[in-house]
Amino acid sequence: MTHQDLSITAKLINGGVAGLVGVTCVFPVDLAKTRLQNQHGKAMYKGMIDCLMKTARAEGFFGMYRGAAVNLTLVTPEKAIKLAANDFFRQLLMEDAHHQGPASVPSSSRSYTTGPASTHKRPSAALIAWELLRTQGLAGLYRGLGATLLRDIPFSVIYFPLFANLNNLGFNELAGKASFAHSFTSGCVAGSIAAVAVTPLDVLKTRIQTLKKGLGEDMYSGITDCARKLWIQEGPSAFMKGAGCRALVIAPLFGIAQGVYFIGIGERILKCFE
Repeated sequence: MTHQDLSITAKLINGGVAGLVGVTCVFPVDLAKTRLQNQHGKAMYKGMIDCLMKTARAEGFFGMYRGAAVNLTLVTPEKAIKLAANDFFRQLLMEDAHHQGPASVPSSSRSYTTGPASTHKRPSAALIAWELLRTQGLAGLYRGLGATLLRDIPFSVIYFPLFANLNNLGFNELAGKASFAHSFTSGCVAGSIAAVAVTPLDVLKTRIQTLKKGLGEDMYSGITDCARKLWIQEGPSAFMKGAGCRALVIAPLFGIAQGVYFIGIGERILKCFE
């Protein structure tokens, strides 16, 4: 393996571990966020704490991790690819800028994202996937793809540059990077801002992807139809449902990811095989 191959592999490992650890830690809050966003009409939950307490009473501690296996299976590789790609292309662009001009930029970038989804009392992921394939074909597995892209692309556009700039404010020339505390804080701040900014799109994605509709709940033919019905029936505030929970999910998730990158778990693992 070349040095570049090792670097990319290490970044993939770091991103995967960051996603695995982060999702495990914040999943209950993400579950509460999804349930709050799915509330129609008379609210069952008054807020995040109320949702978590009622879930724990009704379903036990492990009820707060219902659907976590699906998230861990899907989010871990997604985070590994996204974070590794961001680091790789950022370094590539920095090298190009360095070769093209006298001014160089300190390379202290570690970056992340999150995005998750969870379920209420539902069958296993395998049964859901099979039912979707049987009734809707392959397209059923991609329900809400447009809304997901509409959420994740703006999130990345906001988060990655914001984190890089905040992190560079604490760049230490002697250490060659920002301190752990500064990187952690930068990730939390950038993640929270980006998460809140795209919450309306996250609400649309959650509503469109909901499989079981309650009595009187609307079916949506697409993003525009969902947004129109949400605005008319529930008002502008409905677009910010779960914003606080989402910020609480993303901030520690990105902080944990920053820690994984700062420690260099991927590099340490690869050294064991050299």
